[in-house]
Amino acid sequence: MSGTDEVSVASAFYGMTRVDPVVFKAACPDCRAGFELAASALRLVVGATHRTTFYSFTCPQCRSAVRKPAGERIVELLTGGGVRALRLHARTTGA
Repeated sequence: MSGTDEVSVASAFYGMTRVDPVVFKAACPDCRAGFELAASALRLVVGATHRTTFYSFTCPQCRSAVRKPAGERIVELLTGGGVRALRLHARTTGA
């Protein structure tokens, strides 16, 4: 690292009493439109692996369903911005 400290979303917002609504920039891979989405327009699914963790939205231009992978940093940014997460639990087998 270049001497900068990493800041978590929680510590960045610590002490704030009012936060303006967060918007997320997104793009549609089908029609290539770029736009901003409110947290309520995004769906986040956190699975047991990176393959089952993704976010999705509907393109406001062409109405295509868009699904993109979400790594740890994306999950942190989306949840910190108010996107609700659906957490999937891994099934375990009893012996």
